[in-house]
Amino acid sequence: MPRVLLIDDTPEISELLTFSLRDLGYEVAASGYTSAVNDLIIEHSANALVLDCSSYDMSEALFDSVRAHSSHAGFPVVIISDTPEQAEASLRSRKARKVLLVPKPFTATQVGRALKQLLE
Repeated sequence: MPRVLLIDDTPEISELLTFSLRDLGYEVAASGYTSAVNDLIIEHSANALVLDCSSYDMSEALFDSVRAHSSHAGFPVVIISDTPEQAEASLRSRKARKVLLVPKPFTATQVGRALKQLLE
């Protein structure tokens, strides 16, 4: 069963998304916004990361932190964004790979499809 680390700064959405992703066959460890994202990836033996922060800048900072870690340069990341055009431009300028954007409003099914695509 693939293990996913979910970083979400809204506890209610985190809880709903956690249950939904579990129903889709993922083992989920959830956390609020934290700069210790790389430690959590290692601690939970995560196979992928889902970032759902209230502002893209928060997700961007975490994404950059993950990519700066020597073991996570190609780690699969799904970013849920309310500014997908800004996020797309930012990721394109970074030549980011193994990352997919899911625009808000979103469904757990969309996040699950993105995870499946990244983990194949």
